[in-house]
Amino acid sequence: MSYRPVITNMEEASSNEKSGLYEFILYLADGTVCRASYSRSPEWKMTNINRLQKTPCPVCRKDFICKCIESYKGELEQQINENQWIGKALAK
Repeated sequence: MSYRPVITNMEEASSNEKSGLYEFILYLADGTVCRASYSRSPEWKMTNINRLQKTPCPVCRKDFICKCIESYKGELEQQINENQWIGKALAK
């Protein structure tokens, strides 16, 4: 069974509007929490994503730093765009 991340919520963690840099917290359906960095110039683009150390990695089951979630960057970014999560997070 392969891992399929599903975003259930997203909120803004920090921002620097002058430079167009934003950080968002992503909550996934399996309880995983991630931090995604975005650049707004010229369009919204995910620059980095990492798993916060609250639960073991859903892919490798390690409870320390790993880079497994980076391989799902494209899939997560697609969900964010399709469901307009950035607009919802900034509206709060």
